[in-house]
Amino acid sequence: MTQTPLRSTSARSTPARTATASAPHLGGLGLFTVLLGAALPLVDFFIVNVALPSIEHDLSAGPALLELVVGGYGVAYAVLLVLGGRVGDSLGRRRLFLIGMAAFGVTSLACGLAPNAWSLVAARVAQGAASALMLPQVLATIQATTEGPRRARALSLYGATGGLSMVAGQILGGVLVAADLAGTGWRAVFLVNVPVVLLGLVLAVRTVPDTRAGRPAGVDVPGTLLLALSLVSLLLPLTEGRAAGWPLWTWVSLAVFPVAAVAFYFTERRADRHGRTPLVPPSLLKLESLRRGLALLLPFSVGFGGFMFVLAVTLQQGLEMGPVAAGLALAPMAVAFFGASLAGPRLVTRFGSRIVTAGGVIQAAGIAVLLATLRYGWPDLGPAALAPGIALAGLGQGFQMPVLIRLMLSDVPADRAGAGSGVMITAQQSAVALGVATLGSLFLALIPTAGVRGAVCVTLLVQLALIALTVVLSLRLPRMR
Repeated sequence: MTQTPLRSTSARSTPARTATASAPHLGGLGLFTVLLGAALPLVDFFIVNVALPSIEHDLSAGPALLELVVGGYGVAYAVLLVLGGRVGDSLGRRRLFLIGMAAFGVTSLACGLAPNAWSLVAARVAQGAASALMLPQVLATIQATTEGPRRARALSLYGATGGLSMVAGQILGGVLVAADLAGTGWRAVFLVNVPVVLLGLVLAVRTVPDTRAGRPAGVDVPGTLLLALSLVSLLLPLTEGRAAGWPLWTWVSLAVFPVAAVAFYFTERRADRHGRTPLVPPSLLKLESLRRGLALLLPFSVGFGGFMFVLAVTLQQGLEMGPVAAGLALAPMAVAFFGASLAGPRLVTRFGSRIVTAGGVIQAAGIAVLLATLRYGWPDLGPAALAPGIALAGLGQGFQMPVLIRLMLSDVPADRAGAGSGVMITAQQSAVALGVATLGSLFLALIPTAGVRGAVCVTLLVQLALIALTVVLSLRLPRMR
């Protein structure tokens, strides 16, 4: 794929290179740095799950406020991701990466020092916004500074980082809450970000090259507002509705969603036809690899997000595991996911995109084993008994996510890397948040009548249906080698 020459500045702010200069290069330490930036937002999306009981006790937060602690971050994060990618294309991706990472550190500190529940909610929303500035720059930088086998390896590592971070978030959260470092309790799950951010900022200044789009576009204000309205009107009521008792505003908001979504589509198409640059260019969706990959990514991410939330509640409230034991129960998933992600590039060379289909089948087998284990072994289950099903599920997910990310971005031009990565990440994170809201609400609604075991079994059956859909959709993916 031909790369559009990109302007770059060194870490010492030297003048911009001319178009004839060689394209910027992302070294090994630079790749580690941007992957660290990718891990932080994803870890924090899930790290709070295991801390919710402590937050509820310490801050006297009711169910609705606890839902906002989780959902407020996810909604702000999903709403601003595409805009973050566009601004990075225009102002420079390293600059936005540094700004986003610094803001993430400040907002993490605000979360850790929050004196009450509403302060924590506000800080979490701001933290989600900071994440949306930082994360799109990661994929865009990889796209603009790597080629060929190096790009394939970097994208595989990005996929491994993404999935591993979601699992590691809950493991790390459990360890930190149980450790109660210096009496900080749940606050440690946020305060731990501060030294990591400081390290990331030092490394980013020295190792991450600056890139931007060859023809940067301005901010699409109507598109940005309509996309924000679409996502908020869908995700907020689904996140808050159950805890709040489904008041009138939740139904009004859900009714607004299809109107806003249709208006967004036609606004973007009109902007494209008149020669302007829309927030989500319809021409990007004409790329077969991106379009078909997104169709598979959505049900995959819905299932993944819902599974992680439901499993966290089941381990702690249903099986009465402590935070550390709950984290250990998820460790086999993390190990299997990471191993599959590293093996992915070699397997793609031999089997192409069919590795995604195989991953779906393996994941389904893992969920089925876990379902049988929970159904017939309850309640005398520990981490060892759950390990086979959890490990198989993680192995299957690891064969899917990194390969899917590589496939979706394979045909996106380098000068549109920010827009392409923003669209993909927004779809992924919106679907993860949607999975937490829908499958999580289903699970919690079933507990009073069916108990935790019955509720988790029904939820896992729903996830099996989603996996079956991803397997069918994977058969339509473009062949890749």
